Amino acid sequence: MKAVVLAAPRRMEVREVPDAQPRAGEALVRIEAVGLCGSDHHIWTGEANYNFDARGRAIPLQEQPQILGHEITGVVVEAAAGTGLKPGTRVIVDQGLNCASRGRARAGWCGYCASGHTHQCTDYAEHGITGLQGGLAEAVAVPATNCVPLQSDLPPRLAAVAEPLACVLHASEMVAAAHARFAIGAADPARRAASILLTGAGTAGLLFVQVLRRVLGFDGLLIVSEPDPRKRLLAERFGATGLDPCAEDLAEATARLTGGRRVEYLIEASGSGRVFEQIPGLIRKQATILLYGYGHAGTGLEALNPVHWFEPVLVAPTGASGALDPDGRPAIYRRALRLLESGTVRAEEIVTDVVPGLAATPAAFENWGRNPASIKGVVQIER
Repeated sequence: MKAVVLAAPRRMEVREVPDAQPRAGEALVRIEAVGLCGSDHHIWTGEANYNFDARGRAIPLQEQPQILGHEITGVVVEAAAGTGLKPGTRVIVDQGLNCASRGRARAGWCGYCASGHTHQCTDYAEHGITGLQGGLAEAVAVPATNCVPLQSDLPPRLAAVAEPLACVLHASEMVAAAHARFAIGAADPARRAASILLTGAGTAGLLFVQVLRRVLGFDGLLIVSEPDPRKRLLAERFGATGLDPCAEDLAEATARLTGGRRVEYLIEASGSGRVFEQIPGLIRKQATILLYGYGHAGTGLEALNPVHWFEPVLVAPTGASGALDPDGRPAIYRRALRLLESGTVRAEEIVTDVVPGLAATPAAFENWGRNPASIKGVVQIER
């Protein structure tokens, strides 16, 4: 089969590789679409490598080339009886391997899986991230329980957004579980989050706006700081108050919009290190800070010194951890998919770039970030 292989940092090429072969308990999925994530780009540049050896050292791409792509949707080609899947079933894929998806009896599950945090499994591995074959190929073999069937004709390019949406839902659940001083919808008005600041209106930011408004029912002031006018306008269409940090000082604007109170909840989804230097002027004391974005280059840890005085609750989630449904499938992925299928969360405006097949994928990585109007790229695999 054909696959896009990352053979070295910034060297990606289409190759013929051995066909994916499902083992017991797995399904063979023909790929329809794969979302492109910032994590993919970081691996492509060589800034990140999550494929470790037994001693925790990153294995160079030159030794073990990788097939990236973890936001996967496709069609079941083959699945064993009793898996709940039939050939022709359209599915999204939870890319993570945990105790359940490895077929272990519940009595042998690690503490994380047993408590509903499957993404933190002690033996966790991830298709497209940790060296396991990802979705930038014609097919992939994955545990059948990791496949969540669609219940609609949602186009593949939009179904691929289920994975980042699941991550946003997981992050929101982690914030709720933190039991901070302020919370969305708190019964006590004194503990209710009245204002939220979201930095960055990329894919995650735009999904956060919709989840806050349409899923969590937040009806207070929702400020989105985003320099790109197209993304800012889209955030406003989804229910936010847009703010251009290049035209107005972020702290001054936040104070103005909140009547001097500043925000009870800050969601950092930009990956900008500059934001950390601004936090003391953005939040109330004992606010919640959700560290969602990655990167943050250019700012040292000393930027956190003044933040300590505010005694905030810092939440740093990753991935889409969660409990499993009775059929063994990931509950949060199913929830994300249903939100997309129902139209409660819209992805049509977020997916701005459709890469036409595997052959065009290397060029898409080469051109990453050159078009400021781009939000989300999805590779659509040719049939």
